Amino acid sequence: MRFLRQSLTGLFLVSLTLGLLSYAGFMVYTAVAERLAKEPRVAERRERVFAVNVITATPQQITPELVAFGEVQSRRSLEIRARASGTLVELADAFEEGGQVREGQLLARIDPADSQAALDRAGSDVRDARNETREAQRALELAGDELDAAADQAALQDRAFQRQRDLAERGVGTAAAVEAAELAAAQARATVLSRRQALAEAEARVAQAATRLERAIIDQQEAQRRLDDTAIVAGFSGSLSDVSVVEGRLVSANEQLARLIDPASLEVAFRVSTPQFSRLLDPQGMLLKAPVQVTLEAFGVDLQTTGTVTRASAAVGEGQTGRLVFARLDAAQGLKPGDFVTVRIQEPPLDNVVRLPAAALGADGAVLVLSADDRLEPVAVTLLRRQGDAILVRAPELAGREVITQRSPLLGAGVKVRPLRPADAGAPAEVPQMLELGAERRARLIAYVEGNTDMPEAVRTRLLAELEQPRVSARVVQRLENRMGG
Repeated sequence: MRFLRQSLTGLFLVSLTLGLLSYAGFMVYTAVAERLAKEPRVAERRERVFAVNVITATPQQITPELVAFGEVQSRRSLEIRARASGTLVELADAFEEGGQVREGQLLARIDPADSQAALDRAGSDVRDARNETREAQRALELAGDELDAAADQAALQDRAFQRQRDLAERGVGTAAAVEAAELAAAQARATVLSRRQALAEAEARVAQAATRLERAIIDQQEAQRRLDDTAIVAGFSGSLSDVSVVEGRLVSANEQLARLIDPASLEVAFRVSTPQFSRLLDPQGMLLKAPVQVTLEAFGVDLQTTGTVTRASAAVGEGQTGRLVFARLDAAQGLKPGDFVTVRIQEPPLDNVVRLPAAALGADGAVLVLSADDRLEPVAVTLLRRQGDAILVRAPELAGREVITQRSPLLGAGVKVRPLRPADAGAPAEVPQMLELGAERRARLIAYVEGNTDMPEAVRTRLLAELEQPRVSARVVQRLENRMGG
């Protein structure tokens, strides 16, 4: 009985399970059939409207600005070299790195003992030559007097010979007396010839003495120049750089002692591409004297000055491209040769151009403008210049139209947009972010500024005054910490 009861119980459970499974399958089949029998419902779609920023395109005359990077150079620098060899016995107090000197100031002196001795010997030779000249002149005068005396004596002997010959012709004189008178006249003429030879020798001696005197004077002048070469003076007012000597050092001829730089005569050299260079030429192909603005970022305080483009390099350097252009600086206060600066050059003005954000121009060379029903419409433009985050374009269809300031892949022709126009011009300007520094952070920044010897004094004073304020500009703090490496 027990077996029968357990068998019946199992059979009942199996039947119940099969019934539940059949009912579940019927319910699933009924739900699927009902779902398939229903018609699909399509949700109602609305056109998507994008919010975009727009600005009004206003054609105007704009002066483009070409931005380049260059290096400050000195227009006038001089290598100070020793023109003589010897020991440096004297150095000026300002003969040091960064020393300020004046034009004509004595910078250094090489031991002048040997040059002074040579000059003294040359002076003695000049005096000897002058004495010799005077003696030769006196000898010439005496030779001339002796010649005159010999000529007078020869004239007397000739007259005596004529008298004896006249007497002999009248029969009064003798042949022996005539011969004696003729012999005396011949000897007198020989004496005159000898005195003429002596006079010629005296004249030659005078000429030789004059030549020796000129040579002695030349030697004296050369000795004086060598003595002058022992004194090194400044050719112009400026600052000393690359000083490499001390007092007592032995220097050789033509050895470089330092470099003299004129800090008031600076220029900036910067390289531009060939298309950019072509925009700096006038119709005749000459370089324009365009104004430039030079900026040096110095610890949050920008040093600025102006200048004028003066010339371009005559040739392209090996391995270089573009053109190297030079601009003369007007008042380069705070700038030093070697500074890496930003140069902004004013190009010739452009008429009837529109300034737009750079993001407004698409890859297809067109911008999107608003139509009457706030839908987008592409307009092709001619790109003239890129000015940082802005562009200068020209298109007659843009005048007075509202242009999308930033394109995206979601925007295109015919898209409905909601324009966001800029706020009124009288809206308050953005206030620079200010920070409240902790005592430790403030002290670290002040110590860095005070210990930086490369910083100009005016910049250091201004930064210290700003760091002592309760709130400091975040831009200044960021720049200082970037330079500190913290």
